[in-house]
Amino acid sequence: MATEQLVEIIIEEGKSIEKLTNRVIELEKEIEKLKVSRDLDSIRLWKAPSGDILKKTENKQQEKPEENQTPKWKPGGQAGHRGKTRKGFGGVDRFEILGPQVCRWCGQGELFG
Repeated sequence: MATEQLVEIIIEEGKSIEKLTNRVIELEKEIEKLKVSRDLDSIRLWKAPSGDILKKTENKQQEKPEENQTPKWKPGGQAGHRGKTRKGFGGVDRFEILGPQVCRWCGQGELFG
């Protein structure tokens, strides 16, 4: 190969090495950021939920749009609505004492007469 071609190849490889080095640096920064957010997460058993600094701010941002979409009616009995209740049963009119028809150990019938 000619010297000019070798110099061009070396220059192109140098540019691609520089691009790859920059990409590695970006990915290392992202990994560090993820490690920090992982350490702030209470999903780990040794951390209390109060330590979720990032999670709290994310939840607050998500709750705001939901507040605008709150339903018009609240759950439960509504104001001014006349309720209905079940009337229940009267007194006991009869009762029976029931026993087993067959002995569960020997299978003999009519135990209690």
